[in-house]
Order: sequence, then C-alpha cells, then structure tokens
Amino acid sequence: MNEHLKHLHGKQKIQYVWNYYKLPIVICLIFIYIIGYTTYGHFSRKDTLLYTGIVNVSTGEQLTGELNGGFLDYMDVDTSKTELKLYAGLYLTDAPDDPNHEYTYASRIKIIASIDDEKLDVVIMNKEAFDAFSQNGYLSDMEELLQDMDSDSLAVLKPYLVTNAVILEDNADDILLNKSLSYEAVTEEYPMGLLISQKGLFKEAGFEDDVYLGVIKNSPRMDIAIEYIKYLYTGK
Repeated sequence: MNEHLKHLHGKQKIQYVWNYYKLPIVICLIFIYIIGYTTYGHFSRKDTLLYTGIVNVSTGEQLTGELNGGFLDYMDVDTSKTELKLYAGLYLTDAPDDPNHEYTYASRIKIIASIDDEKLDVVIMNKEAFDAFSQNGYLSDMEELLQDMDSDSLAVLKPYLVTNAVILEDNADDILLNKSLSYEAVTEEYPMGLLISQKGLFKEAGFEDDVYLGVIKNSPRMDIAIEYIKYLYTGK
C-alpha cells in the first residue's frame, strides 16, 4: 500500500488516503471537535450573579437594560465573566377563560423548574402573580430578609413592605370530589413583597399599575438579592 501511495499525486493521493483511513479520520475529527467545544465552553462560561424573573409585567428596552446590565455596572463586576439571567415574558393567570393556556402552562413549568434548581432568586410581578407566588409559599419573609441592612436603607424600604398570605392547608382536593363543600383554608400572613412601582427605577419608567418584588425562599444568593433591591430603589 505504501509503494502504491508513492506513485500517487495530488487529488489521487488524498482520495486514496480517504478511502483507506476514512473511519479513523472521522473519529479523530470528532474527538478534536469535542475537545475544542469543551475547552471553548469552559473559558467562555460566565458566572451567574443573579436569576431574575419578570412575570405578568412588560418592561421596555431601556428598563430591561437597567434591570440587567445596569445592575452589573452597579455591582462593578467584570461582564466578560459575570452575567445576570433575566427571564422575561413569563405569564401566570388562573382565569378560566384566558386564551393563553399553553403559554401559561409553559411559564408555570419554567418557574417551578427554576425554583427547584435554585435558579430563580428575585421575581418582579403584578398583583395576580404576587398572590400566586405567595399562596404557594415560594416567597421569603421580607422583614427578616432585610433586617441586617443598614438603618438608612431599611428606613427607605419599610414603607413599601407588602403583606400577603401563604396557604398552609386547604380542602381544594375534597371540593373536586364533592362540589357541595365550601372552600376552607389555613393561612399565614407575613411581609412577602415590596411595592417597587412607587419609587426608584420602576417609578421613573412610569408604571401606573402596582408592581411587586419578591425573593424566592430557597435562593442561595440572598445577599445579591438584597443588593438588587437597593439598586432598584436607588438606581445608583
């Protein structure tokens, strides 16, 4: 075979090598691709500073930039190595006649999966979504969360604390079996959110409807969530 190869030139030699060594060449190329892709992913991967979800609230291009890149600038981090994950366009409703059932279902699955994976820290939402997150017990006690803040920051935020109720126990399953039953629930109330549409970035954006912020109870980034809250209210 080597003697025959010596007498071949140009395309003939390339074709000969390809015919006899096709499989090892393909395997080698795949191996090189995997190593290159893995290496690129390792060096280009960014650390996520915070995961933020926007539910039932539409933010324009400018405000979205402030919620994302603006906060990274505020934290003075290297944006080539650090990012903020912003889940925009999430939609929740319990309205039985809502036409967007599939979109609502997809949003609900996304939210639950993100919470389970500890990849949702802060939620910005309207009243309907705020009630849903509260009732399911997803939100932290904001009063406890903010108690270690400096006194000046705490004084700014306290007027905007909003109490809501978590459902500890109810008879919803029993009602499905017996429609004659009246709904009953055991609930607990505590400050689960902050009204953010009356001060800071959201007020400057001109929101007429109330917008709330909550922090997910199992978030491993509580300290960054607090910094995010400060940023939203001060903008600096």
